[in-house]
Amino acid sequence: MTTDTREPRVDEPSSAPTSLLRDRRRFGDSLFKGVATGSGTLILIILAAVATFLVGLSIPALTAPGDELPYGPFWSWVFPYAAGTVWAAALAMLFAVPVAIGVALFITHFAPRRLAQGLGYIIDLLAAVPSVVFGLWGINVLAPMVQPIYGWLNSTVGSWPVFSLIFGGQVSGTGRTILTVALVLAVMCLPIITAVTREVFLQTPRLHEEASLALGATRWEMIRQAVLPFGTPGLVSACMLGLGRALGETMAVAMVLSPGAGFHFQLLTSSNPNSIAANIALQFPEAFGLGRNQLIASGLVLFVITLIVNMAARAIVARRAEFSGAN
Repeated sequence: MTTDTREPRVDEPSSAPTSLLRDRRRFGDSLFKGVATGSGTLILIILAAVATFLVGLSIPALTAPGDELPYGPFWSWVFPYAAGTVWAAALAMLFAVPVAIGVALFITHFAPRRLAQGLGYIIDLLAAVPSVVFGLWGINVLAPMVQPIYGWLNSTVGSWPVFSLIFGGQVSGTGRTILTVALVLAVMCLPIITAVTREVFLQTPRLHEEASLALGATRWEMIRQAVLPFGTPGLVSACMLGLGRALGETMAVAMVLSPGAGFHFQLLTSSNPNSIAANIALQFPEAFGLGRNQLIASGLVLFVITLIVNMAARAIVARRAEFSGAN
């Protein structure tokens, strides 16, 4: 029986570096998984903490008799603010969404590359402008500029049967109306919607666009047949991001709007429905006792409205994703 006494060759690769590299990769994967899981869990914890805070401090206002609350019965008091919040945000989206889609399509499919890059940078930079600056612009520039237009709308169509519900009433002499607030909010939402929509349109498969053009479609027909159906889920998500900012915007609304009591659909009067966020900002410094609880309870209503809007957006995206190929 012989024993192999050969010494190992010097040029044979050692398994130690391979094992060390494998251990490093496993550690990196474990670290990334832990950080991702912790971040997701932290978001849920923060959301639960905010909801618990709002519910806990809202219970005294929700359970107290109406005659004990400083601002009156809660639901009859909060309804005009909730309706004003939704009304202003809806008007802002009505103005912002078509413009954002047009700008995104221009940047992605019509503009020269150099112009598209510069315009995209300007749009992204607009999102960094503080809310106070938009409020100052709305007061000093936009409101005086649109006030003559409001007078013309009121005198032209304000007496018509249907349009009187929107453009009727006594026109504001300062232009600080709910319509002006909606225009300011539209400008504030425009960068967010445009940036997300632009990136979604750029993800449209090139083969889909070329196939549509090869079949004889015009540029607009190609966009309508290939780009818009593919980007619908992303467009809905972009609109919901903009709507979330419009619903929760505080300083710009508080600075521009001339608030009044109650809620109505007229856009040009000096007595305008206020939003929940702006009302909290204006009333909270002087509130005390049940007054603070009542204002916090209105914040809970705004929280629920935002949650419902986001859930509806997710449902729309989930229904459209299977048809567009997007996730």
